[in-house]
Amino acid sequence: MLDTVNFWIATGFGLGLSPVAPGTFGSLLGIPLAWWLLARPLSQQGIIIAVMLVLAVPVCHVASQHFAGADHGSIVADEYVAFPLAVIGLAAARHPLVMAIAFVVYRFFDGLKPPPIHLAEYIHGGFGIVLDDVIAALVTWVIMALLLKFWQRRASQRV
Repeated sequence: MLDTVNFWIATGFGLGLSPVAPGTFGSLLGIPLAWWLLARPLSQQGIIIAVMLVLAVPVCHVASQHFAGADHGSIVADEYVAFPLAVIGLAAARHPLVMAIAFVVYRFFDGLKPPPIHLAEYIHGGFGIVLDDVIAALVTWVIMALLLKFWQRRASQRV
């Protein structure tokens, strides 16, 4: 019973079982989660994201055992739990276009895994499964914060 519940959480309630782009489909769950979190004070955002990330480690680890210990593409809890970190504290991300851009940037870095993101894959177990997504989310946050600052500066210059 617990293995079944863990499997469904790990696979994004089945979205990660998609035969095409399972990581992207599973990551979609992160959008409403991020949207909901952005309506909370920053401290609550941080605490909730931290708790979810800590819980994702054993969930992903147990699910990886189903796939012979591998970070199988169907395991997407790491993706949808880490995505809110990409927009934490960025109130402008509640705008659908900004959220969409953040999602695309996050998926780019999570899918491509450029250095140093790819190094997290060498850490075995659930921690490594989650860590690469956390790094991709943090890189995304930096890019989004810079983009938003640039947009705000340009908007203030037009006035």
